Amino acid sequence: MVAAHDGRPEYLGAVGEELWWTAPRPAEAGRRALLRLRPGAQEPESVLPPPWNVRSRVLEYGGLPWAGIARDAGGPLVVFVDFADQRLYAVEPDAPGGPRPRPLTPDAGGPDRLRWCDPVIRAEAGEVWCVLEEFGAGHPADPEDVRRLPVAVPLDGGAAGDRAAVRALDGPRHRFVTGPRPSPDGRRAVWLAWDHPRMPWDGTEVEIAEVAPGPEPVFTNVRTLAGGPDESVAQAEWAPDGSLLVATDRTGWWNVHRLDPGTGHAVNLCPRPEEFADALWRVGSRWFAPLDDGTIAVTHGRGSARLGVLDPATGHLADAPGPWTEWQPCLAVRGTRVTGIAAGPDRGHEIVRLDTATGHCHAVAAHYRDPAGAAFHAPPRRRVFEGPGGREVHALIHAPHHPEVTGPEGAAPPFVIWAHGGPTSRWSEALDLEVSFFTSRGIGVARVDYGGSTGYGRAYRDRLRERWGVVDVEDCAAVARALAAEGGADPAALAIRGGSAGGWTAAASLADPATSGLYACAAISYPVLDLAAWGPGTTHDFESRYPETLIGPRDAVGDRYRERSPVHRAHGITAPFLLLQGLDDPICPPAQAEALVAAVAGRDVPHTYLTFPGEGHGFRRADTVRTALEAELALYLATFPGTAARAQDQGRRATGPAAHPNGADAGAG
Repeated sequence: MVAAHDGRPEYLGAVGEELWWTAPRPAEAGRRALLRLRPGAQEPESVLPPPWNVRSRVLEYGGLPWAGIARDAGGPLVVFVDFADQRLYAVEPDAPGGPRPRPLTPDAGGPDRLRWCDPVIRAEAGEVWCVLEEFGAGHPADPEDVRRLPVAVPLDGGAAGDRAAVRALDGPRHRFVTGPRPSPDGRRAVWLAWDHPRMPWDGTEVEIAEVAPGPEPVFTNVRTLAGGPDESVAQAEWAPDGSLLVATDRTGWWNVHRLDPGTGHAVNLCPRPEEFADALWRVGSRWFAPLDDGTIAVTHGRGSARLGVLDPATGHLADAPGPWTEWQPCLAVRGTRVTGIAAGPDRGHEIVRLDTATGHCHAVAAHYRDPAGAAFHAPPRRRVFEGPGGREVHALIHAPHHPEVTGPEGAAPPFVIWAHGGPTSRWSEALDLEVSFFTSRGIGVARVDYGGSTGYGRAYRDRLRERWGVVDVEDCAAVARALAAEGGADPAALAIRGGSAGGWTAAASLADPATSGLYACAAISYPVLDLAAWGPGTTHDFESRYPETLIGPRDAVGDRYRERSPVHRAHGITAPFLLLQGLDDPICPPAQAEALVAAVAGRDVPHTYLTFPGEGHGFRRADTVRTALEAELALYLATFPGTAARAQDQGRRATGPAAHPNGADAGAG
C-alpha cells in the first residue's frame, strides 16, 4: 500500500476555470503526470501519456514545472518541463488530434546543460518568463560552472533550435534567482535572489525592475528593494491593486508584509509569532495568494500550515473550516475561491477548495481514499520535550496501534526516532502510510523537529548554526530518552532512521560517544556522511556551501568538517545499520554511502547496503519503496529483543531481506 500510494499531488494552479496539477505515478517508473480537472468534472484527466514526466531539475530539488493560460478559442495553452531532457515544451491539449508537445528550448543533449523552471506565460509579448539554469561545458564534472538568469523564451518555438533566441531579462547579478513576476499593469517585475554561502532561509534579496515596453520587453533600473544577508524573504507577490506583498522573517517569524515598491518601506499585515512561509527548497513555492477583494489567502501556524484568509486592513485572520491542518505552498485563487493541496492527521493529500464568500471548504479532486482504513492508523500527539539546557524540542509521537492486536501486558513497545531531511525542514501532520506501516506492527514512531527545523521561528531555526551533528543528535536523543523514562518506549528497543540530512543525523547518532548504546540499530537512506568530501565540486551547487552555516566557514574550521562526519567517527559505530542508496543521486552521491561501508569493513558491525539503479535523491519507484521498507522492517525484527517472536505469535506478515552481517551488498534494483 505504501509503495502504490507513495507521493502526493504537487504544483496546483488555475488555468481559467480549470485546475491543473502534477501527480505521482509510482507504477510508471515514478514519473509525474500532468492532470487537468475541467469545470463540473468528477475526475481529472491525464494530459500527457507516459513517458512524459513533468518535473524540473533546477537546483536538483526542482521547482514549479508548468504554467498555463486560458484562451478565448482553442482551449488552454500550457508550457511544461519534461524530466528526461529538461526542455521546456508547449502543448495545446484541445487541439485537433490531441496534445502534441512542441519544444520551446534547445536540445542540449540531455538534462545536464540547460534547465528551466518557474514559468509565467506572457501571451501579449509572445513569450514565457522563467528561470534558466545553464551549466558550462564541464558539467557534470564541474557542477560549480553554472549561472542562473531570469529569461524570456519565445512561444513560437524560435529558441528550440537557436539558444541565442533565449533573451536574458537581467544579467548574472546573483547565483540564485526565482522567476520574475510582472505587476498587474506590466510596468514592473519582481523576483528573489541570493548568493553563496547563504541558503534562501538565511537571507535573500527582493529584486525589482522597470519593464521597458516594446515587442521584446527588457528589464531596466534593476535594484534591491528589501532583504539582505540576515533577512529571509520567502515569497514576493503582486496584489491585483498593484501593491507588493512579501513573506519576510525580519521580525523573527515569516510574516506577510506590504512592501512599498518605491521606498521599500514594509508594514507587517498580521504580526504573530507564527510562520506564514517556510524554507524555499523549491523555486515557485507560494504560501500566500492575494484575492480580488483585497484579502489574502495565507498558510500559517507553528509546526503546521493551516489555511486562513487575512484582511490586511484590520489584521483579522479567519481560518478555513475542516480537518485539513497541512496546506502545501501552491495556492490557486479565482474570484472568491482558494484551492490548494491539503492533508490532515486522518487523511492524505487531496485538492481542497475554500469559498471565501460562504466559508464552505471541501475536497474537489484527488479525494483521499484510505487504502487501509482509519482503524489501522496511529494519530500523532504533538509534544514538546526538554532538551539540553532546558531548550524546547518539538515532536510528533505515534504510539503503536492495531485494531485487533495489542502488545504484551506491561511491556513497553519498540520505538524508532525519525530525523527529517533538510535539515532546514520539518515534519508534516499529514497522514503518512509509512508511519502506519510500522505502528500497525507494534513499533512506535517519534518524528522529531530538532533544533534547526522550520515552523517555530528564526531563533529555533538558527539553533543549528555551526552545530549540525550536535544539536540534532542531542535533540533526537532527548526525545528517545524521555519516552523510555516515561515507560512509553522499551529502552532496549530504540532505533533511529533518516534520509538525506536525516541520514546524517542517524549515522552521527550511532557514532557519537554521548549516544553510544542508546539505539539498537539505525536505518540510513541516501545520506550525507563525509563533509570533508561533500561540498563545492562534489555535490550540486545549491547546497555546496550549506555546511558553512551548519558547520562553519570551511577555511576557518576545516577540522570540524572531519570531526563531525560519521565516516571519520565510524570507529564508534557498533550497532547494526541498514544503508539505502540510489545510484543516480546527484545530491548525496553513492561515494558517501560507500565511504561508510569501507570505514566499517572488517569490523564486527552487522550492516546491509542496498543500492537502487535509476533512483536519485529520494525513492520514487514502487518496487524501490517496497524493497526499502521490507529491509527496514527486517532490521528491526532482527534487532529488537523479542520482536521477531512477537510478530510471529501475532501472525503478522513481515517479508524482506534479513540483515547481512559484515556488510553484504544485496544489490537491490
